Amino acid sequence: MPNVTWKCFDGTTVSAEVENGISLMEAAVNHDVTGVFGDCGGALSCATCHVVVDETWHDRVPSPTAMEEEMLDMVQGGRTSRSRLSCQIRMTDELDGIVLHVGS
Repeated sequence: MPNVTWKCFDGTTVSAEVENGISLMEAAVNHDVTGVFGDCGGALSCATCHVVVDETWHDRVPSPTAMEEEMLDMVQGGRTSRSRLSCQIRMTDELDGIVLHVGS
């Protein structure tokens, strides 16, 4: 199974194997990743699963949709050029080893 690593604002790191097709928000919630809440359950109606894709992985993640772009404008603390909503990123074999940074 592919692996993902979350680097949290509090200095903790969480790594987990994630089944293909599972959203990285769902995986983060299931692994108690600090700072990822997923309040809307992945319905793309909040921004509580905001992550910043590590620079080395940014080009390998599909681009956000227009709706996701709108939601990213609501991110607490502001967004970056590598900001994504983790509910919109589904695990694939191609993303094995991806690193996501979780803000406050």
